[in-house]
Amino acid sequence: MKRFLGAVLVAFLMSGVSSPIRADDQDTKATLDKAMKALGGEEKLGKATTASWKAKGTISFNGDDNEFSSQATLQGLDHYRSEFAGQFGGNDVKGVTVLNGDKGWRKFGDNDMEMDADAVANEKRNIYLQAIPSTLVLLKEKGFKVEAAAEEKVGDKPAVCIKVTGPDGKDFKLCFDKESGLPVRLVAKVIGFDGQEFTQETTYSNYKEFDGIKKATKHVSKRDGEKFVDVEITEFKVLDKVDPATFTQPK
Repeated sequence: MKRFLGAVLVAFLMSGVSSPIRADDQDTKATLDKAMKALGGEEKLGKATTASWKAKGTISFNGDDNEFSSQATLQGLDHYRSEFAGQFGGNDVKGVTVLNGDKGWRKFGDNDMEMDADAVANEKRNIYLQAIPSTLVLLKEKGFKVEAAAEEKVGDKPAVCIKVTGPDGKDFKLCFDKESGLPVRLVAKVIGFDGQEFTQETTYSNYKEFDGIKKATKHVSKRDGEKFVDVEITEFKVLDKVDPATFTQPK
């Protein structure tokens, strides 16, 4: 119940080395340049590292679909607030997750909990898996590595893929439609709230423009091949600044 997908989309990395660029590096850079252009351009995407969005959808547990709505605010990769409300097993449930640098908190109903170091690290990974595909330029942050991966098919269309390794040493695969350059799938290992590891596959579709940026408004995720989350992004806003109180411990 505590895992929700806000907004998501692609990845970008610039190499600042003076040594010769390998063919694979050139291909990867070309893929990411095309993706950035398709999504609105580097300048606009750079501003989208601070943003808010709203979503609605269903999350599946034990074969049952549960409706929910959510809203989130992002500032870089280490400041994040997500709020959700939904019905689970016939019960109304509300929750808040906040990350503020190396501190984090969760509040579900009347239950408050401060995240330990492992939970903070896991939440940071969840955030970059959401944010990087929709902003690209965040891959310029220290510690990210990008390399070419084999082409695949997403649906019935060819897709160009890259492998991204994060500062935590964990990797994920991101695929882009070969024709349009838009991101269409992300595959990553994720940790559920109970500590169980899953292979999560998220597909992106139904792109619409918000603040000059194209964003996938349809996100569908499976965990270990099983239906998990079906999300519709209903609103997306690029923000100039965020009130620091947004990222304080929820009351």
